[in-house]
Amino acid sequence: MNNEKTKNLSSDIVIELKQVEKSFGEQKVLDRVDLQVQSGKTLVIVGASGQGKSVILKHMLGLVLPDAGEVNVFGQNITTGNKARLKEIRKHFGVLFQNVALFDSMTVFDNVALPLRERTDLGEEEIRANVEEKLEMMDLGGAGEKYPAQISGGMQKRVGLARALVLNPQVVFFDEPTTGLDVHKSNEIYRLFYLTQQKLGYTAVIVSHDVPKIFKLSDQVALLANRQIQGCLSPEEFQLSDNPYIRQFVETTMGPIYSSDREESNLYEKI
Repeated sequence: MNNEKTKNLSSDIVIELKQVEKSFGEQKVLDRVDLQVQSGKTLVIVGASGQGKSVILKHMLGLVLPDAGEVNVFGQNITTGNKARLKEIRKHFGVLFQNVALFDSMTVFDNVALPLRERTDLGEEEIRANVEEKLEMMDLGGAGEKYPAQISGGMQKRVGLARALVLNPQVVFFDEPTTGLDVHKSNEIYRLFYLTQQKLGYTAVIVSHDVPKIFKLSDQVALLANRQIQGCLSPEEFQLSDNPYIRQFVETTMGPIYSSDREESNLYEKI
């Protein structure tokens, strides 16, 4: 990338949606959405099912183009249809899909190695070292030769996270990352999110229904309701907000005010 692009990569705002609108047929999903993602921070997008949270992620990834408005990533407008520029930008992305999306016919090692083989010119020795490092980080040492069907759902999520991180991306997207996991396995995934972000310093954008647990990971929480972002606040500010949409969401999903400083703090202590 040239100096101009490299400079943009270090900007305080790595992703910005400006007045984004999107409809599917006659159904309007996003209406003048404004949202900023800060470098090195964790933004959690919450909201009722079917509101369009994943649609926002798809706009950030350039998988969907808005009907109106702009999506800027690293200072570059990705809504102009420039495929070469978008391909270059995506090199700095990692994605953990809701359904993990592992290839059943490939080993754990080959699933994690796939982005390196497709997007880099690294030799097999360097690829092996990189993959083994990420598998160790996920507590999956020794699992490289297994196939996805031979490991648990929680382990599959960790393989997906290893693959999302194998290129050392600047931004990692998580779409409902703990869907299908029990409380214990969900806590393991959250702990790995925290530790890997502390170590690698990536920016995280998480779409999640796991409220209030997910708040412990977040620097900012954005509520999507009535087709718009209803505030982007710290977890504490979010829970005490007077915004009627946020207040209703808090009361409906959380009940009593959640004390993020006291609950489950042992899960995120630095090692």
